[in-house]
Amino acid sequence: MQVANVNLPIKVTGRHISVTEPMKDYAIKKVEGLHLDYPRIMEAHVILDVQKHRHIAEVILHCANHITIEATTETTDMYASVDQVMDKIAQQMRKYKTKIMRQHRPRRGEIQHVDEQVLSIEGFDEHAESEPNVILTEKYPVKPMFTDEAVLQMEMSNRQFVVFLNAKTNKVNVLYRRKDAGLGLIDPIFS
Repeated sequence: MQVANVNLPIKVTGRHISVTEPMKDYAIKKVEGLHLDYPRIMEAHVILDVQKHRHIAEVILHCANHITIEATTETTDMYASVDQVMDKIAQQMRKYKTKIMRQHRPRRGEIQHVDEQVLSIEGFDEHAESEPNVILTEKYPVKPMFTDEAVLQMEMSNRQFVVFLNAKTNKVNVLYRRKDAGLGLIDPIFS
């Protein structure tokens, strides 16, 4: 589990305020102290603003798998605003992690039995050779990732499948949506 974000690019900017070094160091220390292993933070942007005695802190996190988490808090003290906005960000990150963990936890006692069906070959003409029509060819980038990252990418998008290079086995895998609202994984075996 990741304990701290190492070499995380953090940008601290101010609107209607010049950001002092202690304020900047405080915001950076708080963002670096986010103690969660998911989603992995790629870049952080902290925006500090003052409007008529209202101190506003906004944090935007760009995370792995194209996840963006944002939170804003307004108080009468800038340091209190930073503290509260970091609490909100941590809560949202926990929400993402819990949502994914709940959806992919194996459920006990849910075994489904499928009726066996035998298909007949009658009416099958083996001499009828028709060329299949390729309607659409799509270029699909194959990125190296772990299976749980591919599951996360599926959950966050509306695609029907994800093709990826399994980082553990170095083989191309396909993760797809099943009709029973579950997910299936195709892990090819070459003989």
